[in-house]
Amino acid sequence: MPLDLSRSLSSQLRQRDGAGGFTLIELMIVVAIVGILAAVAYPSYADHVRKSRRAQAKADLVEYSQLLERSHTTNNTYASFKFGNGSTTIQSPREGGTAQYNITLATTQSTFTLTAAPQGNQAKDKCGTLTLNQAGVKTPSETITPGCW
Repeated sequence: MPLDLSRSLSSQLRQRDGAGGFTLIELMIVVAIVGILAAVAYPSYADHVRKSRRAQAKADLVEYSQLLERSHTTNNTYASFKFGNGSTTIQSPREGGTAQYNITLATTQSTFTLTAAPQGNQAKDKCGTLTLNQAGVKTPSETITPGCW
């Protein structure tokens, strides 16, 4: 770039240097903003994921409860019921992948209790272990831990 004597040398140097890109301070401000957004957004996202996994486990408990009632109507006992895998334990989600809850079944002739115990990262969920029995009693109760059921 040839020097233009009608303009000052410092203005010509600023023009040449200013076209280079971002300054370090501008870049650091952007990094700080992204860091703050990530610090706020990630916990919210993780909580949402835990809630959706809990909703799946609750739906599974209700579905198995209905299957147990149908079996009881036919066989006059809860004790003979097994999950589709022939066991009294199954994972949620059933489609495979990483187990988020282990669902277990405890039965007698006239009662059952379904228990969904959180696994892995789901163990951080505020609701913990979910249960449902033949009388429709759910734990944790809504009065103690609102939003779990």
